[in-house]
Amino acid sequence: MRYRPKEVNITRLGLIVSKKTAKLAVQRNYMRRVLRELFRLNQHRLPPVDLVVQIQNAFEKPDFMVIQQEFEHLVQQIVTKTSINKSIHS
Repeated sequence: MRYRPKEVNITRLGLIVSKKTAKLAVQRNYMRRVLRELFRLNQHRLPPVDLVVQIQNAFEKPDFMVIQQEFEHLVQQIVTKTSINKSIHS
């Protein structure tokens, strides 16, 4: 996951799911849907950033809880890092 803070008060999401990660379009689209939903549920916690998520390993329905926990952990890290940067620059 990569992010870049923004001045405009909008948080955007970009997803990268390559054919090397999952051969079938159905699998790639499932991963995109899951990540979009997790982003939607956690969007209120995020500061204004451009967020790019690149999938390294394919995941399926049984892995949903693990993916959800990992996404929420990464969101928390972004919130912490951006709040630290704001306090330093203020």
